Amino acid sequence: MVAALSFVFPTPDDTMDFGRALGRVLRAGDLVLLAGPLGAGKTTLTRGIADGLGVGGRVSSPTFVLARVHPAGSAGVPLVHVDAYRLGGDLSQLDDLDLDTDLERSAIVVEWGEGSAERLSEDYLVVRLDRREDDVREVTLEPHGTWADRVPELVRA
Repeated sequence: MVAALSFVFPTPDDTMDFGRALGRVLRAGDLVLLAGPLGAGKTTLTRGIADGLGVGGRVSSPTFVLARVHPAGSAGVPLVHVDAYRLGGDLSQLDDLDLDTDLERSAIVVEWGEGSAERLSEDYLVVRLDRREDDVREVTLEPHGTWADRVPELVRA
């Protein structure tokens, strides 16, 4: 892992814009883990990612269905959006979703999956989000594997 990079996003729109930039650099086989407390902006970031990928349709938190597949858009890469919050820490249930199969042809974004989902690939990006009392978001990127070389591409996007 290389050194983490941190950013401050004053508004939810800034979080969306960053998500769009991330979505523009995602490709099939990419795994992104979103970590942070409730209300930190994980789903907002995912909406931006979907927009950056050109994925159509409404993107909302899949808390009750655990995962939603959004068909490929203009970038040609489907998005699998997973919300592991309802698993209550029993992340072994992620195996039932066959994410390793989806990872071959999709970009996968997992909310609340840290501690289990990273076993899907040696190459993954952890995005930590935190919302301060003044509603400003602090975002830290923790690249693993090949993401260490790709984060500069993301920062330029």
